[in-house]
Amino acid sequence: MNDATQLPPLPDHLSADARNPHHVAAVFEHDIGIRFNDKERSDVEEYCISEGWIKVPVGKKVDRKGYPLMIKLKGKVEAFYR
Repeated sequence: MNDATQLPPLPDHLSADARNPHHVAAVFEHDIGIRFNDKERSDVEEYCISEGWIKVPVGKKVDRKGYPLMIKLKGKVEAFYR
């Protein structure tokens, strides 16, 4: 696997949406994981470690522009490279 020195540092606030200013494309070149309240989640679209929240889609519901509706969940957030 990749050496840890080659991996970019994980930011405090990261979004999977390329339109968001918190999107960092270099991080998404590698496989990352999010642990929320000590359980690994695979459906996280955005997170903030310092504020302790994640955003996940609400089922298959979309807004009027066709983007998925998000819900913010608060708790303990950890980000890591797999």
